[in-house]
Amino acid sequence: MIRVDGRTLRCADVVAAARTEGPLGIDVSIAALRGAEHAWKLAEELSTRRVVYGRTTGVGANKDDTVESSVEHGLRLLRSHAGGSGDEMPPGQVRAMLLIRLNQLLSGRSGISPELIGALAEAVRTGALPLVHRLGAIGTGDLAPLAEAALALTGERPWVTGHVPPVPVRAGDALAFMSSNAATLAEATLAAMRLDTLTRASHAVAALTYVALDGNPEAYATPVHEARPHAGQVACAAEMRRLLGMHQTPKPGRRIQDPFGLRAFPQVQGPALDAIHYLRDVLAVEINASTENPMISTVHNDAYHHAHFHTAYVSTALDQARATVHQVAELSVARLGDLVEPEFTGLRPFLAAGPPGSSGVMILEYVAHDALTELRQAALPATLGTAVVSRGIEDHASFSTQAARAATAACAAYQQVLACELVAAVRALRMREADLVELPVRDAFEAASAVLDPSVDDRPLTEDIAVAVGVLDVLARI
Repeated sequence: MIRVDGRTLRCADVVAAARTEGPLGIDVSIAALRGAEHAWKLAEELSTRRVVYGRTTGVGANKDDTVESSVEHGLRLLRSHAGGSGDEMPPGQVRAMLLIRLNQLLSGRSGISPELIGALAEAVRTGALPLVHRLGAIGTGDLAPLAEAALALTGERPWVTGHVPPVPVRAGDALAFMSSNAATLAEATLAAMRLDTLTRASHAVAALTYVALDGNPEAYATPVHEARPHAGQVACAAEMRRLLGMHQTPKPGRRIQDPFGLRAFPQVQGPALDAIHYLRDVLAVEINASTENPMISTVHNDAYHHAHFHTAYVSTALDQARATVHQVAELSVARLGDLVEPEFTGLRPFLAAGPPGSSGVMILEYVAHDALTELRQAALPATLGTAVVSRGIEDHASFSTQAARAATAACAAYQQVLACELVAAVRALRMREADLVELPVRDAFEAASAVLDPSVDDRPLTEDIAVAVGVLDVLARI
């Protein structure tokens, strides 16, 4: 049961909603509904005695055009803005978008009608999904996808799954419903939580490689990280010590210093952990925020025009997260290179086991570098450009929508990189018959070993990589 009250929605709730096909258990706050109704009545009253953007005026560059606050004006706004294009938005993102938008409206500052909120709640509760397209936003409000969703609630646009009885659009509902980045926040939240899972899994993958390579434990020792105590770095080193059973600093490994893939792992993983933590904090604020412009304040009995639709916090946090994860992925590819090198493993080149010239896991490096290149492209900052639209009145854009899409792509690429390292590490540990009995990371080895093909013959590794991707969620919980 997910509590929806405009204040306490969690990122984990958004993920749960996205993964739930069909009805979703939600507990909609009665007090929040009353607050939203109070704001609606106030917005109606304010529109009779002062200028209220989008209610008594046009929008964008039409802000100075006086219009009648009417149902017809609202329908024109929705119809004109429901011009989304491109592919259909994935069902999970649509479910997450509807939940986030419902929660934001229940914070009680939109001035939207109770009927429209009720219809949206019914769609979320029953799992009904409107037809929504991906393209139509630049980080200053998801105008096109939200207009499409609103028109589905009124009965003017189609549903992909299920439907709810159509409701009328009241005066002022149109802009109030569109004034949100709920679709972007949905994709950003799903990507952020996936990156969180993958970075947690990467500790176990790196620890398995550490054992396969006879790593030097000094790089993770407590005194080292007390000397430069960045939060993420300290947390990473502590997690490696836990997985490797380093209650005390063990005897040095085979080398006085390991390659950077092992030795610098805390220093590179740390910024990624910090960046993802910050991103989750930003999203936790955003999915519970009132972003509607204008904001209807029942406390101050007035309307306020503002720029909460601008999502610079989201876009810059996403850019930072992708950039730091890319650096961590580079270390994973570097460790994979170490795993196919006899100097580090004491095994044959490429972990081969057949006749001389056998290729073993040689292809994994090519797959990993291909995925790393895709991740590198996805890590490029989305915030370095801008857009000037609506006859120059809207002269900046955050591109958080594009940053969120890039984060989705980064997740897909990063999990491929980790999977390649995991396949090689498990093979190396099997071939070495490494003793993992007293190490907590043994659980990770057993989880992966139970599903990965034990054959060391030269053969296609496509299925191995796919299976390894699937086991990453398990490793994240070890």
